[in-house]
Amino acid sequence: MRYLYYPGCSLKGAGKPYEESFLAVLQALGVESEELPDWNCCGATAYMAVNELQAFALAARNLAIAEARNAQQKTEPIPLVAPCSACYLVLSKTHRYMEEYGDVRGRINRALGAAGLQYEGRVRVEHPLDTFVNTIGLGKIAERVTAPLSGLRVACYYGCQIVRPYATFDDQHNPSSMERLLGALGAETVDWPLKTRCCGGSLSGTIREVGLRLCQILLKEARKRGADVIATVCPLCQFNLECFQNKIRDQFGETIELPVVYFTQLMGLAFGLSEKTLGMQRLFVPLKLAAG
Repeated sequence: MRYLYYPGCSLKGAGKPYEESFLAVLQALGVESEELPDWNCCGATAYMAVNELQAFALAARNLAIAEARNAQQKTEPIPLVAPCSACYLVLSKTHRYMEEYGDVRGRINRALGAAGLQYEGRVRVEHPLDTFVNTIGLGKIAERVTAPLSGLRVACYYGCQIVRPYATFDDQHNPSSMERLLGALGAETVDWPLKTRCCGGSLSGTIREVGLRLCQILLKEARKRGADVIATVCPLCQFNLECFQNKIRDQFGETIELPVVYFTQLMGLAFGLSEKTLGMQRLFVPLKLAAG
């Protein structure tokens, strides 16, 4: 299968290592991918609070382009992989609202019509975790491992958007797909209760003291559970948890130095791919793996 993927703004900016490692891992698995042509910003979650209908139209344009790109595929839903958690949520929400509310669908399609587009609802918005675990399969992934992550203790952090409110591929309260995936890579995943707790999102830039406190809670608990690294699926989560560790030290008088990486970077390391290919050099807190 050839996958269309929607990078969104983050994967072209601060989340560049996510894109680099995601595409490298797909290639290593022999899976073809194509970036969605002429994509636009999904509006993230903030735009929904400003003007919901315009936000839907903005996101729906991407769905319509994906649908038109595979117009010959008339039956099965067309998979569109969205690695960013906010993009995944917004695109999923847009698809659902257009599917469930005829008035919303009509108004959005009238707006799309001005640009010569239409969305019939034949796209399946898919998260990479779903793609790797449930479509490609853990067996194929395990076969590709050449450098098992033995001895690496990982805290799997899902954040609050990929399983809420739509738990399409994992449990809403206790997801496990990342644990199963990393287990197939040879890593040891720690049991911690905060895997879906919010990191604070944009509070790191608006109400700094609250955002830092929420991040500190996550980092402190991961360290308490003996994690060597936090693996995440979200560019904003990765940014908040990694880049503000010095600020957390200054505010709370507690030093917590813990690498925070994308789960796709760990996949690439287990596949024996180079650190540069996976964007590991971009980390503020380096991940040091034991030799051998």
